Amino acid sequence: MKQLIWIDIIALTLVIIGALNWGLVGLFDYNLISTLFGSVGLQKMIYVIVGIAGVYSVFWEISKVMHNEL
Repeated sequence: MKQLIWIDIIALTLVIIGALNWGLVGLFDYNLISTLFGSVGLQKMIYVIVGIAGVYSVFWEISKVMHNEL
């Protein structure tokens, strides 16, 4: 099994944070990111970073499938 490197751990953490935030928005109409980071510019930056982490995670999973590391 391939050992996780630091970027994999960061990406996974950001994807989990994004998923939890969307769950809170969907269930309770509560946006944790906007509560923690009031500035709209900062919120957008965080959303972009979480989105990049999500795209990275998709490619990370695809590479695991391609190399039979599941």
